[in-house]
Amino acid sequence: MRALRRFTVRAQLPDALAPLQLLATNLRWSWHKPTQDLFAGLDPQAWDRAGHDPVRLLGELSTARIAELAADEATVARVRELADDLATYLAEPRWYQQRRAEDPSLPAAVAYFSMEFGVSEVLPNYSGGLGVLAGDHLKAASDLGMPLIGVGLLYRSGYFRQTLSLDGWQLEHYPILDPQGLPLQLLTDGAGKTVLVEVAMPGGALLKARVWQAAVGRVPLLLLDSDIEENEPDLRGITDRLYGGDQDHRIRQEILVGIGGVRAVRAYCAITGHPAPEVFHTNEGHAGFLGLERIRELQDGPGLSFDDALATVRAGTVFTTHTPVPAGIDRFPVDMVRHYFSADLLPGVPTDRVLALGSEDNPAMFNMAHMGLRLAQRANGVSKLHGAVSRDMFGKLWEGFDADEVPIGSVTNGVHGATWEAREITELCGEPGSDASGVTDEELWQLRNTLRARLVAEVRRRVREAWLERGASTPELGWTDHVFDENVLTVGFARRVPTYKRLTLMLRDRDRLRELLLDPHRPVQLVVAGKSHPADDGGKALIQEIVRFADDPAVRHRIVFLPDYDMSMARFLYWGCDVWLNNPLRPLEACGTSGMKAALNGGLNLSIRDGWWDELYDGRNGWAIPTADGVDDPHRRDDLEANALYELLATQVAPAFYERENGVPTRWVELVRHTLTTLRPKVQATRMVIEYAEKLYAPAARAAAAVSADGYAGAKEIAAYRSRLDAAWPQVQIVGVDASGLPDTPVVGAPMTVRAGVVLGGLDPADVTVQAVVGHVDDADELTATETVAMAHVGAADGVDRFEAVVPLPAAGLTGYTVRVLPHHELLASPAELGKVVLPTITA
Repeated sequence: MRALRRFTVRAQLPDALAPLQLLATNLRWSWHKPTQDLFAGLDPQAWDRAGHDPVRLLGELSTARIAELAADEATVARVRELADDLATYLAEPRWYQQRRAEDPSLPAAVAYFSMEFGVSEVLPNYSGGLGVLAGDHLKAASDLGMPLIGVGLLYRSGYFRQTLSLDGWQLEHYPILDPQGLPLQLLTDGAGKTVLVEVAMPGGALLKARVWQAAVGRVPLLLLDSDIEENEPDLRGITDRLYGGDQDHRIRQEILVGIGGVRAVRAYCAITGHPAPEVFHTNEGHAGFLGLERIRELQDGPGLSFDDALATVRAGTVFTTHTPVPAGIDRFPVDMVRHYFSADLLPGVPTDRVLALGSEDNPAMFNMAHMGLRLAQRANGVSKLHGAVSRDMFGKLWEGFDADEVPIGSVTNGVHGATWEAREITELCGEPGSDASGVTDEELWQLRNTLRARLVAEVRRRVREAWLERGASTPELGWTDHVFDENVLTVGFARRVPTYKRLTLMLRDRDRLRELLLDPHRPVQLVVAGKSHPADDGGKALIQEIVRFADDPAVRHRIVFLPDYDMSMARFLYWGCDVWLNNPLRPLEACGTSGMKAALNGGLNLSIRDGWWDELYDGRNGWAIPTADGVDDPHRRDDLEANALYELLATQVAPAFYERENGVPTRWVELVRHTLTTLRPKVQATRMVIEYAEKLYAPAARAAAAVSADGYAGAKEIAAYRSRLDAAWPQVQIVGVDASGLPDTPVVGAPMTVRAGVVLGGLDPADVTVQAVVGHVDDADELTATETVAMAHVGAADGVDRFEAVVPLPAAGLTGYTVRVLPHHELLASPAELGKVVLPTITA
């Protein structure tokens, strides 16, 4: 007989053990090893049955065991000690409080919106790198004391669980999650009533969502849940699955997380007294509608106009793009957006202005990334290379500017060390930043052997389980006891399976791969994992290709595909793999943080120079796979890069691993030591969050304060300026440019006087910046390696304003110059911000 509905009843603990509830529900335990040890020690078998989930564990403990623990003085003292430690962690001043005492412009609070959060596998609200990055962002913010509020959705089925059919095809299963059994608490008001966020839907329907709170250390994570009785069935299903459903389903999720998310933040701050966010961080375009809700608030409250409210919102918003290709951007039909953005959803916000924020080349489509960029004064990619790719990809929004002037910066992602680093690494090498030179070769090698052996045991367990799920019987699985060898060079490849990550590049020459796997002297073993989007049959076919190769009895002891890749599996891979393989199609990997997690544990990267590896590879922390840049034929390019991969494995990686002195591979160990000493500190999420705080959050908070002061005088001023600029800009033109003062044979540093006449179309000279631009010039008269000098206003006559500057010639060689006019206002973040530039008219 099947249950009609299931729910979780939490254990009633005696007073002596009552702090266990707080320790279990605050997700700090997921990166705090002493708390994990406490729960594991309560009942090791129950801990394993509970999947290392403290909330489930407390439900697994018998009444007799709870009574026994409550009577044990050592246990009670340890529970109290760790509860006191958590209380101190939650209250004490940390880096952010000290830094804000030095720089009061740091915001009192930041709201961080993301479609997914990978904090822990016990809260399966993530699909891959974007969510895990968001979870690491929250954890690092907590460790630093940053007053951050995370905002997302609670998916009743999370992301799918992956199994394989007998022929290796990915199968998806969607478990039904009970929020009561998760480390969550409902947001309630002072009277104990559940808070409901309301969002209007077309046709008069009202979408309601309750708000679940997860405590990520010091950081509250608010997750909206539409699966409540107050909603009609189609509205209840909005938060059913992560990245499930059609475009209509997707836009409703994004309306809820953006618009409903802001309303949830307001309710949370009002109830708890948490400082109201001064900065809103939009992590990818999915949550971009949050800016529209903030515009509505400013129109309804202070009574600002749309343009005044837009200026205010832009000043305090940060937008992070993780997308290296246009195909990865969320886009909706304009008619669909118009359908949802009726007067009921955002009263007073003109629909045509909403549509303009998301406009793109195709007038029938609404672009969420374009809206995110237009609603944020500050934007960034997630590695230096990705910043450059983003400036190029979105350059049309700033037409007339060189790619390096497009106002999209970069903050390279980081990973949360305490989450992803094996405790043995910390115990042997100290905290990140410690010098590992004092650790002996023998100690490092023994550590790597220990971690690899742990991975081999986990691989064998998971391979056996996977074959049982595929329909094999126990008697035919004796071979799984001998899968992998704890003394063999182990390479890991695990990630989502979009085409550009090239899961099957390793299979380009199968005979060559078999030779590497079965080499009698220097064998390689390869562990592969990853999920394809349920709608991506192409990605599923790639998985099937790998699985069928790995099913071959001749190689199945050396290569495995492990289904259901998640955070719990990932730890074993990052800990135990000697080499982390990454072979995307450059430059389509925005960052690729999995290799960072391997590096935390002394794993060496073997990667295409893309994402983070492009900037942090130094020749001594792994190997760079050469890229066939310029080869247009994709098949030819794959062949060339696969061959380079095989060559590196055979001639550099394997020899370094297997060449031993007194049983220790000294060359290999030195690479490991160098990685732990130099790379480990650089990939930390704390470094990333500090960069966000100082490079983006503090400037955004200062800008937000500047436009909001004195009754939003600054916002009104910048809005009026933009209106005046828009009206006059078509008439602005450069009518004359000349240069003088150079000798017949100019030398580097020689002064050149540049003069220009500019028709300002009714603008004041203070409204613009006129610049002389000097640099190398190529055969097509294109300027490169340019330097700019602001030109001074020297007078006006006959409707023409005169500007001039003395420019020292910057470098030897063929040199050219031009003049340009840009907007200027002290409340602009950069002259390129508005995407307006006037250049001289060049006639043929």
